[in-house]
Order: sequence, then structure tokens, then C-alpha cells
Amino acid sequence: MSDDAKAAKELVETLKDGEKGFTDAAEKLRDSDHPEWATTMQRLADQRAGYRREIVELGHEYGDDVDKSGSVAAALHRGWISLKDALTGDDSDAVLKAAATGEDHAVKEYEDALKMDLSAGFREVVQRQHTAVVAARDEVKALGTVA
Repeated sequence: MSDDAKAAKELVETLKDGEKGFTDAAEKLRDSDHPEWATTMQRLADQRAGYRREIVELGHEYGDDVDKSGSVAAALHRGWISLKDALTGDDSDAVLKAAATGEDHAVKEYEDALKMDLSAGFREVVQRQHTAVVAARDEVKALGTVA
């Protein structure tokens, strides 16, 4: 399997997790003391869905099905897992903290991908998405400082 395919599979899992995590966070925050955060979370969920589709489409162009999950690594690959606990309570700050933790994980996955021997076209996509994911992480973390 090429490094492009390996990186794409990992990033697709990360993006699925982020999309679901941000969607769950948005739902939780809509009725919280910070409903405006829900708009940000939903926007970021939509961003992740778009990034996932972009990588899957690139994989198809290369002849790889990078949207198959179910590996042990994928099962252990849940940077957003702490969000589940945060969603059981009413603490919007806990939801935000869980989202920031998930974003730290996403940034690390992109950085790991960029260390691989990626084709020029795929590297360009990963670099562009990485820059946006870092900005999203910083945005999520900044929400907590203005509360």
C-alpha cells in the first residue's frame, strides 16, 4: 500500500471522528449557556465532511478505496472519545475542552501524514487541510478564553 493510501485512510478516520464530534458538540451547545459556539462547531463539522470527501475522491482517482474502516488501528484512533463523557453533562466548557482535545489529535494525524513520502498532489491537499485544521483547533481553544 502506498504512503498516500496509508495516510489517506488515517486522515479519513480522523475526519469522520471530527465531523461526528463537532456535530455532537453543536447539538449539545445549542441549548447551553453558549449557543453561539454551536454555530462554530457545526461549521467545523461541515468542513471536516468536505475534507473527508476530498480525500476519498483523490483516493478513487489513484484507484484506492480509502474510506474503508474497521481496522484495529481505526478502532483505537478516536481522538474525540472524551467528547462522549462531556456530552452526558451540561457543562459547555467540558464540551469545548473535549473538542479542543479532538483537534489536538487531528493536528497530530496531519503532521504524521506530512512526515510520509506523499505524492506531490496529495501532499499539497494534506498541507492545505493541515493549515485549516490548525486554525480550527486554535479557534476552538480561543472560544474558551472569551467565555
